[in-house]
Amino acid sequence: MSIRTERVARLLQREIASLLLQDFSQEVPGLVTVTGVRVTKDLSIAYVYLSVLSGSVKERKAVFDHVDSLRVELRNALAQRIRHQVRKIPDLRLFLDETHEQAARMDALFDDIRAEKESRDAGDS
Repeated sequence: MSIRTERVARLLQREIASLLLQDFSQEVPGLVTVTGVRVTKDLSIAYVYLSVLSGSVKERKAVFDHVDSLRVELRNALAQRIRHQVRKIPDLRLFLDETHEQAARMDALFDDIRAEKESRDAGDS
């Protein structure tokens, strides 16, 4: 990415996170964080990665779907905030970022392997 696209991506990440926390907090159930933003070279599309902190997978998906349904309103609010900093407001494409959940599953698997190995080693002694 070029310096300009990185700068715009950081700006979008900061502003979208702020909007979700302040302006859309009543409309969005649960805690939603913006984990990353990628912008195309021509700055026309922004790929926004959201992490939803909620109980079950079904609840996370429901919260994400609700945020996705607010995409037009979110883009309009974003346009009001950054209209003097960028020429064109990019189209937002939202994605559910599940890296934290995947990392927790991997940690649990490694813990299981470690416990099984320790029990095997204790049985051999």
